[in-house]
Amino acid sequence: MKFEHMIYEEAGQTARLTLNRPKSFNALSMKLSEELVAAIEMVRQSTALKFVVIQGAGGNFSVGDDIREMHLWGDANGVMRRVRYYQNMANQLEELDKITIAAVDGYAVGGGLEITMACDFVIATERSRWGMPEVDVGITPGWGGTTRLARLIGRRRAKEINLLGAIHPARTAVEWNLWNRVVPDGQLDPEVDQLLEVLGSKNQQGLRQLKYIINRGVESDLYTAQGFEALSGALIAAVNGVWEIEDADKGTGVAAFSTKNELWQKRRSLSTNFWVDQ
Repeated sequence: MKFEHMIYEEAGQTARLTLNRPKSFNALSMKLSEELVAAIEMVRQSTALKFVVIQGAGGNFSVGDDIREMHLWGDANGVMRRVRYYQNMANQLEELDKITIAAVDGYAVGGGLEITMACDFVIATERSRWGMPEVDVGITPGWGGTTRLARLIGRRRAKEINLLGAIHPARTAVEWNLWNRVVPDGQLDPEVDQLLEVLGSKNQQGLRQLKYIINRGVESDLYTAQGFEALSGALIAAVNGVWEIEDADKGTGVAAFSTKNELWQKRRSLSTNFWVDQ
């Protein structure tokens, strides 16, 4: 696919998505958003890619939705459809079976900040700034600014960020558990590369499972989350080689269905009419 407002690059196991509208501080125009959706889908379909880095061109990450285009969204139903489109984009990003890194330099506000909230890691430069200024435009966030934000930093601070609309320094985001690390200006790329090296050394199946159970578990009650942990423990043991269980089918049930052999006939003859009211 040819991208006009985004740079898409693959190097080894890593895809880099660079938001490339520097003159508008990488505001998420409708066109750029469509390209970001397409890029996320390309990454999702790949089994060769393991990592994704999202960054901005021209010294800024992104200032969020392009307010100048909002009149093109249409009526209230059109706005709702557009918001749901962006929500799906963030959900797809969060659900990738790849490890995602937001490399933040400069401003990450509004929708730009919402992108970082859907990523697994966020590394930012000292000069980076963040916030949710939608309140002063007379609108409300649509795809993470209230929901993911409250889950990450708590209800009270999420209200502070959204109701006041202040722009905060990068270190506050780390102190509030919104971002992972702050690095000196000019050291963002080396820090991202070091993180990629560490992640690349891991059992990739283990990383995929850890991401999945953490994302699911945080939205579940304790016992449900523990269920994910237990199943993940069994799966990682299986893929690490100890997969045989004495009283498991080991694939014979599927083979029996295909051939309709004696095993299939026995099971179905016992089950088909069992406790079926006549």
